[in-house]
Amino acid sequence: MATPFFAGLAVAVAALAGRYGIQAWQAFKARSPKPRMRKFYDGGFQPTMTRREAALILGVRENATAEKVKEQHRKVMVANHPDAGGSHYLASKINEAKDVMLGKTKGSGSAF
Repeated sequence: MATPFFAGLAVAVAALAGRYGIQAWQAFKARSPKPRMRKFYDGGFQPTMTRREAALILGVRENATAEKVKEQHRKVMVANHPDAGGSHYLASKINEAKDVMLGKTKGSGSAF
């Protein structure tokens, strides 16, 4: 007597699990695709550059090593160098960011 009950219960559970799985799959397929691009920092430059802002410009952590800072500075400068069509203002900010991260800053900001 109990065996048909448990068999029916197992079939009902399997049917509900299948229904839930199909609904979840359809919801997954219907979602909008998210862009796989990095989210960039919204906002302009601060009057005096902070260590956080310098890290954001170079794409490193605030506690990055000097080697990592120099490597990232080189990559960013290659892409934004004024001789290659980049902006003088951005190049000065990138250089300022490197100086802040390496502790070589001695002024209140860039030439601009």
